[in-house]
Amino acid sequence: MAGDEARTDTVPRPVTFVANGISLARLLVVPLAVWLILRDQLLAAFWIFVAAGISDAADGLVAKHFDAETVIGGYLDPLADKALLVSVYVSLGVQGYLPLWLVILVVFRDALIIGGAILFQLLTRALEMQPLMISKVNTVAQIVLAALVLGVGGFGLDGAAGDAAVIMIYVVAATTLLSGAAYVVTWTRRTVAMEDRP
Repeated sequence: MAGDEARTDTVPRPVTFVANGISLARLLVVPLAVWLILRDQLLAAFWIFVAAGISDAADGLVAKHFDAETVIGGYLDPLADKALLVSVYVSLGVQGYLPLWLVILVVFRDALIIGGAILFQLLTRALEMQPLMISKVNTVAQIVLAALVLGVGGFGLDGAAGDAAVIMIYVVAATTLLSGAAYVVTWTRRTVAMEDRP
């Protein structure tokens, strides 16, 4: 038992540093990804996007396997993911690879969630950020679409890949709308329920 306690005290520190370091590195490559897309270097941007996805899975596995999840990691990981995804979408929209209406929808949905979370916390002091299932589906759809667009442009693909990207545009639009609406409904119900408590 003493050995187990010693391992718990010593192992998580370097492991936590590695896991959080991976998340930080993913955040720091965001400007590079934006720069590459704005210069139409989509193949390089595609590989950075893929590497970021692999690193996201890696830091999560490391933290969970060694029981080294931290508060800062809990904020840093989703921040890095969201910063990369939103930046890629805005850049692809500016360059004409994605329709601007979709980019506006994605950015507005994120702003709505962040603003709603802040307002909910101010009103209730009881914010618990638990991603809804539709939100997870939306995030996966956004990642797939970004990878498809970068891949199609970077590798010069056409045909089925291009058709899949078009389909995914509407999948992302639908899930973005549903996700935003679901958060609004959820927070409204929670606020009303808290106000009705004696």
